Amino acid sequence: MQDAIKPRDANDVAEAVASAVADEKRLELVGRGSKRELGRATQTDATLDLSALSGITLYEPEELVLSARAATPISEIEKALEESKQELAFEPMDYGLLLNKAPGEGTIGGAIAAGLSGPRRIKAGAARDFMLGVSAVSGRGEIFKAGGRVVKNVTGYDLPRLLAGSWGTLAVMTDVTLKVLPRAEDCATVLLYGASDSRANEAMSAAMGSSCEVSAAAHLPQWPADNVAELDAPGKSVTALRLEGVPQSVAYRKSKLEELLKPFGALGSLDAAKSRAFWRSVRDVAPFADRTERAVWKISTTPSLAPGIAAGINGATGAHYCYDWAGGLLWLEMPGDKPQENAVRTALAGRGHATLIRASAAARASAEVFEPLDPVRAAISQRLKNSFDPKGVLNPGRIYAGS
Repeated sequence: MQDAIKPRDANDVAEAVASAVADEKRLELVGRGSKRELGRATQTDATLDLSALSGITLYEPEELVLSARAATPISEIEKALEESKQELAFEPMDYGLLLNKAPGEGTIGGAIAAGLSGPRRIKAGAARDFMLGVSAVSGRGEIFKAGGRVVKNVTGYDLPRLLAGSWGTLAVMTDVTLKVLPRAEDCATVLLYGASDSRANEAMSAAMGSSCEVSAAAHLPQWPADNVAELDAPGKSVTALRLEGVPQSVAYRKSKLEELLKPFGALGSLDAAKSRAFWRSVRDVAPFADRTERAVWKISTTPSLAPGIAAGINGATGAHYCYDWAGGLLWLEMPGDKPQENAVRTALAGRGHATLIRASAAARASAEVFEPLDPVRAAISQRLKNSFDPKGVLNPGRIYAGS
């Protein structure tokens, strides 16, 4: 059984990491464990349990700034923001449903480390774009701080963004400072029924290129659409486009968007309450939540290429799939527990990045969970790892074997 180390603050974290370096031990970083099954299975000597590093330390609604310890639940942050009618604009997804865990357990540090960004990414940006500052402990056991409390910060390297998406392999984040934004007063979703994948791609492209300011765009083929409670169009695919803002603006842009989409087919809509519930389902990939034994992939690609990639994987494996980010994000559920990596990477053919999200530990150990790196990128990645964690103490092998 692994030893568990539970630090109370950044100094304890630094002491634990320094001790691991001295003893040549390797540490698995865990906040609340909601994403523990993501990434490659690692073999470590001890668990660094960061769950005590929790709580909002600063919130200035008028300055649109919030600071919190890394293991603060996102649900706690969202509750505080809601009271001031604000939100995390990058809309971090909750992996609870997909990984057969309780929802609402994800932490802000985990969301940043995994680079989680929801449907609004196509308009607002990714999680890294909202990082203002970070306090962390390197793999050398050294405490460092980077960034600040303002958006404009051009001194030195952009370490907060570098740590976003690093999966805890470079440093242990202890505190993060984020930019938050006002929550939209109203929202509505325009629905297009029965479009093929290619036709839906055209419709989403037209909507994103218009002046309607679409904040989310997704396409669900028939099977996933039939498994989303807010949609009432059995037997049809559904293409969804979200509008947010003040009520008058949403109503005006909705009429413009409907006029634009009329040539593409029959239309419908969702009001504010159903829209929010629907986009939570899209964000958390709810149609693929129940059959947890089935492998799930996440692919980021150029939107125009997505229909061809989905068709190739579906033809080879029979996988179910759906689109987010106006086609730039493709989710696939395999018909069984085998990831069928060769079929996925053959269809992708270097035109994007495929990540194995849900699979057994054995499958994650034998597959390339993340997109393989070419020699140049692999060398850069290894140099970064060596700079921050030369002894390979932090989450070794979580992203790539041997690093």
